[in-house]
Amino acid sequence: MNHHPIGVFDSGFGGLTVLKEIERVLPDHDLLYFGDNARAPYGNRSFEIVHAYTLEAVERLFAAGCHLVVLACNTASAKALRTIQQNDLPRVAPERRVLGVIRPVTEWVGTLSRSGHVGILATAGTVASGSYEIEIRKSFPGVTVTQEACPMWVPLIENGEFDTPGADCFIERHVGRLMEADPLIDVVVLGCTHYPLIQGKIEKLLPPGVRVVAQGGVVADRLADYLRRHPEIAAHCSRRGVREFLTSESPEAFDRAASLFYGKPIRSRRQSDLA
Repeated sequence: MNHHPIGVFDSGFGGLTVLKEIERVLPDHDLLYFGDNARAPYGNRSFEIVHAYTLEAVERLFAAGCHLVVLACNTASAKALRTIQQNDLPRVAPERRVLGVIRPVTEWVGTLSRSGHVGILATAGTVASGSYEIEIRKSFPGVTVTQEACPMWVPLIENGEFDTPGADCFIERHVGRLMEADPLIDVVVLGCTHYPLIQGKIEKLLPPGVRVVAQGGVVADRLADYLRRHPEIAAHCSRRGVREFLTSESPEAFDRAASLFYGKPIRSRRQSDLA
């Protein structure tokens, strides 16, 4: 049987929280994760650079046998996905597919809100792109969307400092600002794949009854549904339960930090070593 894993790409570690949920929903499927840690973060880079880096990663995963790639990165989904789907795939691999993490959430989140007010906590780059607001209003034009950029959260999480009193101050500050901007919010979307690691802290700071939505579970469930609806793609996804991890940086450094997001030890390889 040929090896055709589902590819999962992120600029760094956060996409591992999505991979973990995909593994839960599709335990038999082969999964290949690629973190472009050598060039992370993507958030402050231009649309052109993010597109170029993301396309390189997608083509690398295609070369490794992937027929389906999930961009488990909000910045890549916001700045590169549409161009790759519309312009690049017809040219480089018309029979293959690339999906993102923003649309699965935005097509569903409006059904959860009783007040019609949704909040987004995300990185500065994702907030600046306006992708969540645009996509939510496509599906739910009557919903009010309020965004709050949280530029310090990713560094705190990646440095393992998210359980410190200093981190609590940053978390409380941005959650407070979001709710002050719109007290009617009753659903908050975590618009960054790092944020599930501090979801419990966020929930404690929100008023009772406000629901927090992380992307991983939604993306995994929608991916399973996508494969059911597209048997022609599902047929190209091998199912031996194989897990592989690639990084563009030092595998040793990647493995130490990645276990925090994945929840168990992993052993990665440098992407250039993959045959």
